Amino acid sequence: MPMARISNALKIVNFTRLCASLRDQEKIGLFFPYLKISILLILIYLPEEIFAQEKRYEFEKGLMGSPFRLVFYTTSDTLAQRAALLAFGRIEALNEVLSDYRDGSEINRLSAQSGSGKWVPVSDDLYRAISLSKDVSQRTSGAFDITIGPVVQLWRRALRRNVFPSPDVVAESRQAVGYRYMKLRPQGQKVKLTQPGMRLDVGGIGKGYAADEAVAVLKKLGINAVLVDAGGDLTLAEPPPGKPGWEVEITSGLPADSTTTLLLSNVGIATSGATYRYLEHEGVRYSHIVNPQTGVGLRYHVRTTVIAPNGTLADALATAFSVAGIEDSKRIVENFPNVKVWLLEMNNGSVKSWNTLK
Repeated sequence: MPMARISNALKIVNFTRLCASLRDQEKIGLFFPYLKISILLILIYLPEEIFAQEKRYEFEKGLMGSPFRLVFYTTSDTLAQRAALLAFGRIEALNEVLSDYRDGSEINRLSAQSGSGKWVPVSDDLYRAISLSKDVSQRTSGAFDITIGPVVQLWRRALRRNVFPSPDVVAESRQAVGYRYMKLRPQGQKVKLTQPGMRLDVGGIGKGYAADEAVAVLKKLGINAVLVDAGGDLTLAEPPPGKPGWEVEITSGLPADSTTTLLLSNVGIATSGATYRYLEHEGVRYSHIVNPQTGVGLRYHVRTTVIAPNGTLADALATAFSVAGIEDSKRIVENFPNVKVWLLEMNNGSVKSWNTLK
């Protein structure tokens, strides 16, 4: 409702209180009955949104290979249904752009042009995702790198077949990996992939980007108290009505579990780990998270949780800090103000923890 109309209603109510407080009731005696009628009419015709209580709504849908859950507060069932439909529609549209699993996706069409020497015009979303990714790559010294696609494809096959890839095959795949081989031209939003066989994989940033965009859709509809759960990674907007923040429980993922509960809003939270997806070879467990600089799955990483100003950055940095490890991450985090990290590594049977969440 427009603020001016609310203000006018409040003025009339304040005038009523003034009249009731006057000692000389006779001066307004003739007018008072009409005043009561006017107030009654105002209460009847004011939009119900003024008096409606915001309710919690929750919707879930499988998208981008993960369950996406929307939790938000608003006053209308109709608006809630429409908001969920639009938010999920936005995520699905992004999947058509960013998914490397879909043969006809825009990102795969771009990868198919690698080594051609062509500057390829791309959509706003793809250009922005690539631009944000390259910025994170530069600030993490390559610990995060979306050109890792060829190596990721290799490790996906290795995980499915439970066969460790040979060093020669890994070395060959790495020849097409390197964010410096990815050129951007802002004029016309064009991208050139200079090395033959390059393949982009935004799996380390795509869900965070999609969650941020879903929040943006809801905010445009006037819905500000929002939580988006993208397969365990969270993007939070304003907190629930009357609450100081969303209550988020963060765990270590270890058998002897350590848990931290935080009240948060207007942030992204992302977690990466190798709890379920890994490959064992000669008694060593290799994570599905691959180091772009070696082409091999991580060996010592246990779990990383990142809190950042938005879901996109949290998603990317969860991967970057996992690859970099504790000591290098302490240096890298200085390039990212307002970012907090909880990183656990296991080496020689002992767990080392670095926690800046508190």
